[in-house]
Amino acid sequence: MKANGLKYVILVGDGMGDEPIAALDGKTPLEAAKTPAMDALASQGQLYRLRTVPPGYPPGSDVANLSLLGYRPEECYSGRAPLEAASMGVSLPEGATAFRCNLVTLERQGEAVRMVDYSAGHITTEEAGELIAFLQQELGNDLCHLHAGVSYRHLLVFRGHCEGLVTVPPHDHTGQEVTAYWQRYQPYPALMTLMEQASRLLADHPVNVKRRAAGKNPANGIWLWGEGKSPSMVTLKEQYGITGALISAVDLLRGIGVCAGMEIIRVPGATGYLDTNYSGKAAAAIEALDRHDLVFVHVEAPDEAAHQGELQLKLQAIEDFDQKIVKPISDGLTARGISFRLAVTMDHFTPLAIRTHSEPPVPLFVYDSRTIASGAPYGEKNAAAAPLLATGRDFMNLLLER
Repeated sequence: MKANGLKYVILVGDGMGDEPIAALDGKTPLEAAKTPAMDALASQGQLYRLRTVPPGYPPGSDVANLSLLGYRPEECYSGRAPLEAASMGVSLPEGATAFRCNLVTLERQGEAVRMVDYSAGHITTEEAGELIAFLQQELGNDLCHLHAGVSYRHLLVFRGHCEGLVTVPPHDHTGQEVTAYWQRYQPYPALMTLMEQASRLLADHPVNVKRRAAGKNPANGIWLWGEGKSPSMVTLKEQYGITGALISAVDLLRGIGVCAGMEIIRVPGATGYLDTNYSGKAAAAIEALDRHDLVFVHVEAPDEAAHQGELQLKLQAIEDFDQKIVKPISDGLTARGISFRLAVTMDHFTPLAIRTHSEPPVPLFVYDSRTIASGAPYGEKNAAAAPLLATGRDFMNLLLER
């Protein structure tokens, strides 16, 4: 623990950033949403911009959240799926490759493949667990082992040849034809067979029969992406001399936390969507600071809404983040008389117009309970002229006053 008792908080609204939207009178969703807690804290703090995605890297949550924890992806990033494996407690055998395995909704017409839904209608964890267990029983072998995760997010550990395969995230191609991307797996027979057989077996599974009867998208396929081998990372304690806890519903974030040597707090009812257990996350964050110097709270809902192209859902997700995460955590720490430095940020932009991630530097603010600065309400326009932090290490050093 810090001798002076100062605590550090990082609150992440995944994918909150966006472009001006005509329907919002030229404002972004973050600017148009009712966010009194963030605006009040930002007005008493300092706005910045942070480059979370290094040049040449895709603007994914993996790279961006590594930056938010003070890492340089250029030094430690080896792929998304290995981080998710770490979260799930899955050790990768020597030479094995991990793949993120989405349960998806596909439309097949002859050789053509269309990505209807990257999340199979945000399938429940219980339904998905039954499907992944079924696929592992039917298709698992010495090369392929499937592990169930949360909702549509799962893991494949692959011991076969896949050098040269370049995959794409399914959420980048919602509602689009993906035939060319599907065909990328054809030179890798074990993977192609797995995907084709999975589609055949899932088509009439009882879970999908019930989902279709209820008017929901079926999980009638799998999509493999985010491939990589085990990363090599130093811990927060080794790099910054602090201990930390991480709260997220998403295996990717939890995996980053595992590799960073953080305590991973699994909040019951945390879903990674609008129905997540916000109050449980906020309470757990405050309680974690009794044991640690830093707490990192990640909320996935704004990003999910943006991938769906749903403006009203993104506005709701941002307002929920403000009132159910930022406000109770800042108010709770203040009521307990705790001195703290709090950063509110996003990992990347997820513009509704493109329904996927983009790489501009993200707006953030830092509030210090010990001082009152002269900032401005939190939003993209107000942060446009703010100082630029070039790397996640710069951000962490700023937050820790190094």
